[in-house]
Amino acid sequence: MREAFIYDAVRTPRGKGKATGALCQCTPVSLASTVLRAIQQRSGLDTALVDDVILGCVEVTGEQGGDVARSAVLHAGYRETVAGVTVSRFCSSGLEACNMAAAKVICGEAELAIGGGVESMSRVPMGSSGGALFSDPSVAFPAHSVPQGISADLLATLRGFDRRDLDCYALASQHRAAHAWKSGYFQKSIIPVVDLNGETILDRDELIRPHTTMEDLERLEASFAAMGEKYGYDATAIHRYPEVESIRHLHHAGNSSGIADGAAAVLIGSGEIGAKLGLKPRARFRSFVSIGSEPCIMLTGPAPATRKALAKAGMAASDVGLFEVNEAFAAVVLCFIEEMAVDDERVNVNGGAIAMGHPLGATGAVLLGTLLDEMERRNLESGLVTLCVGGGMGTAALIERV
Repeated sequence: MREAFIYDAVRTPRGKGKATGALCQCTPVSLASTVLRAIQQRSGLDTALVDDVILGCVEVTGEQGGDVARSAVLHAGYRETVAGVTVSRFCSSGLEACNMAAAKVICGEAELAIGGGVESMSRVPMGSSGGALFSDPSVAFPAHSVPQGISADLLATLRGFDRRDLDCYALASQHRAAHAWKSGYFQKSIIPVVDLNGETILDRDELIRPHTTMEDLERLEASFAAMGEKYGYDATAIHRYPEVESIRHLHHAGNSSGIADGAAAVLIGSGEIGAKLGLKPRARFRSFVSIGSEPCIMLTGPAPATRKALAKAGMAASDVGLFEVNEAFAAVVLCFIEEMAVDDERVNVNGGAIAMGHPLGATGAVLLGTLLDEMERRNLESGLVTLCVGGGMGTAALIERV
């Protein structure tokens, strides 16, 4: 079986996913084409050699509808022969796209492919595309479907995390992200977003709050308490988990992922095409998986996905140098650390979505590039990316430096 190698990884900065955010003026297609052009320019790539571009996108509607990947391919000036496809596995869509690109290379369907993702949450709000899991009672009721914030608070309640546990983690994410930016750790992969005149719109992650304190976090009110009571979501979750007498609402804007805009792209190919083009491989895929998990709590997928990916590679968690676990909510990462019994100094060492934002369809690809950059900086051999997924799933990818 052939191997799939990572040759390059780029991303835009993450902008605030609201009308006041710097990237709100940019269409999703323009964000995606920004990273596609960067991949081409950085390697001097003849785009006719790219077999497919696979982009994750969660809200596939409006400006992000109609196969935004193909639109981005054409907008970026790639050859007409380059195919494009959009995939959605909710929050892990960007990583799923990279895993699919690697699978195409491994099985021989493609020699060179690009995986990545895009999401403009300021222009296409979360939930815009609807879906049976959220609106069809015949699907939602048996699954005990609730909003993710309720699931996060349910997870924290079940695991015995308190507000201080969550806020301490969130504070660490802010400080780690601020330190990483100050130290230039992200510069290798960041592609500034520019306007038609070439003027810079945004060149750094816009959501970081480097001067955050515990006192700041303590002043924030829980985000999901009113929703849980008013719409009966707490009762729905307790019906599924009757061992919980009441849900402790602990997550708020400061210890949950920020709404963001952004895009990312990862160049993936065979060893043969790399040698032919004079490209130096940075890492290889050791394994990648997606799994299903209980849909009401929905956020527990990272640990079982990680265990399955490690088993496929014949490795243990102790063999992995670094982990990137998407910070959808603080409880998700604390749960992963507890379940996998890993040192928190190996997890999200440069902060995560709590500090820098979570552009839904792009985040998985962002984390893959962030992980690889840090593995190279620390001269580490292996790393793993994993994300929880709406509806109860988990996705993971294990990579090894070449």
